[in-house]
Amino acid sequence: MDSEEDGGYDSDVTRENEMTYTIKALSTSIRPMAGIKPHLQQKELSLDERPPVSRALPQPEKLQTNNVGKKKRPIEDLVLELVFGYRGKDCRNNVHYMNDGADILYHAASVGILYNVATGSQSFYQEHTDDILCLTINQHPKFTNIVATGQVGDAADMSASAPSIHVWDAMSKQTLSVLRCFHSKGVCSVSFSATGKLLLSVGLDPEHTVTIWKWQEGAKIASKVGHNQRIFVAEFRPDSDTQFVSVGVKHVRFWTLAGRALLSKKGMLSSIEDARMQTMLAVAFGAGNLTFTGTISGDVCVWKDHILSRIVAKAHNGPVFTMYTTLRDGLIVTGGKERPSKEGGAVKLWDQELKRCRAFRLETGQTTDCVRSVCRGKGKILVGTRNAEIIEVGEKNAACNILINGHMDGPVWGLATHPTRDFFLSAAEDGTVRLWDIVDKKMLNKVNLGHAARTVCYSPEGDMVAIGMKNGEFIILLVASLKIWGKKRDRRSAIQDIRFSPDSHYLAVGSSENAVDFYDLTIGPSLNRISYCKDIPSFVLQIDFSADSHYVQVSTGCYKRLVYEVPSGKLLTEQAVIDRITWATWTSVLGEEVVGIWSRHNEKSDVTCACVSHSGISLVTGDDFGIVKLFDFPCPEKFAKHKRFLGHSAHVTNIRFTSADRYVVSAGGDDCSLFVWKCVHMPH
Repeated sequence: MDSEEDGGYDSDVTRENEMTYTIKALSTSIRPMAGIKPHLQQKELSLDERPPVSRALPQPEKLQTNNVGKKKRPIEDLVLELVFGYRGKDCRNNVHYMNDGADILYHAASVGILYNVATGSQSFYQEHTDDILCLTINQHPKFTNIVATGQVGDAADMSASAPSIHVWDAMSKQTLSVLRCFHSKGVCSVSFSATGKLLLSVGLDPEHTVTIWKWQEGAKIASKVGHNQRIFVAEFRPDSDTQFVSVGVKHVRFWTLAGRALLSKKGMLSSIEDARMQTMLAVAFGAGNLTFTGTISGDVCVWKDHILSRIVAKAHNGPVFTMYTTLRDGLIVTGGKERPSKEGGAVKLWDQELKRCRAFRLETGQTTDCVRSVCRGKGKILVGTRNAEIIEVGEKNAACNILINGHMDGPVWGLATHPTRDFFLSAAEDGTVRLWDIVDKKMLNKVNLGHAARTVCYSPEGDMVAIGMKNGEFIILLVASLKIWGKKRDRRSAIQDIRFSPDSHYLAVGSSENAVDFYDLTIGPSLNRISYCKDIPSFVLQIDFSADSHYVQVSTGCYKRLVYEVPSGKLLTEQAVIDRITWATWTSVLGEEVVGIWSRHNEKSDVTCACVSHSGISLVTGDDFGIVKLFDFPCPEKFAKHKRFLGHSAHVTNIRFTSADRYVVSAGGDDCSLFVWKCVHMPH
């Protein structure tokens, strides 16, 4: 790209223009695993299969259960209750008001989310098979609450993984129509016509095909090559069923639907000196056939019919990513990339001709705000940001209310649930650790660490938190003050898992350097390494302590699970001793007890994470296909039966039960989202 021409090509746009979207069904392992998969390994005879000796003691519990005395009830189902996340980083125009502003509609991973502003509760549309990339609402009163969403998909085979558009009812979550698209890697833009009967879509295929559908009949009326580079948005004029405009990389085009034919004209620059065709990112409309397009340099171009009539220079300092035309009064909202200043803000409200505006600052505490979606309700502007925030801004008082928070970059590798409360922590590549409250349905706190975080863990009392970083450092925070209690960097590569011993005596730190280091916490915050596990054959995946704090089990990147003594770090080889260990937790994806979690489909992909319930009888897993599964524990038989739960993008990176097995929390890789599932227990 010619930088002079585009005023310094913006990294957000470059990334998006060159974006290749992961197709979930074709996903491969997120970690550099090597070796023979568990379900293909030859099993050695273990003690259990030798002839029984009548004097033998009964086998101890595999897992320390903390609800002793209660009747254990297996978990029979998981129901999605909350999603902490919003796809703002590479989508646009995808947050909308519904029901006069009482609800908000947006998406994360493959789930459409309806969020109630007053209560914070969410309900979900879960019929998509892969990630949602675009969302729009039907503004015609006859089709109130009707939504269209488009997803990524695999090219030419018209199978279940082909890209599709779903038209559905936001309140009932009923699917009204599924439009399957050909030759396309996905659908990046959808727009309803003025009568609400037609739907316009744009593909991610090399031709960036533009298609018009009669969505109620599932019929394609017209289709045409759009542009040889990315088209970002195509929208119907608000008063028309035949006219629409598409914008993209050095592209603006004015289209007319004539019967089944699509006619179009390129935007003409001739009337203005020195005007060059810029990359256009957003579009809005005015009366008298005016069209406004937002550019990558921050200008807005004003078109009369298809001819450029003037330029609103530097409407924003950075790219104008999104524009919204208010139907009732014609006012236009723009959103862009902007450093908050006294005059400027990343959101602006303009008059009908884009001559005067009011700027709004977002008060997110970020040095730069990057707005990806704007929409307008009664006296309020709804904003979605690149950093996965959804914010309500009051037009009168400019007050900001952050409704939704999420990790802005993934994967979200670290996940830890509080020992007694319905809180959990997440740690991600975006350098933040965040504390979430399931009952109050919100983020309570976040700590900016300045480096990518990989793993996080609570102490047994819940008063300390240990965080392992990608650069090999680890940090211990006091929960009450969020002050650093101690920190250390004995390794140069990523910390993969970190664990307090159940007696709070030791901290175990597992890294990509094929090591687990032990630290004695009773000596205080100096954190001198007292020993480490020798001869681990590959990088560490997961660590679990035994209930008596004398052993750790370590699962590794070569599909081997090993047991070591604490604190000596000596490898334990006697199977008879290993078989009698009761574990405090079980998060290992390896071991004879969990061979059944590996499926025949795991050729190029892996089960990435697992967690056994506090009751010791249920097990959840996450995998590279983005699937959460529920098994019985133990499950030593191959290809064990299970239930599957969909919603995440490719790669579930971590999974945990909350205290008393009330919820399961799963963390996403590609989707940067946290899913909270309610556990449905079998009745007594």
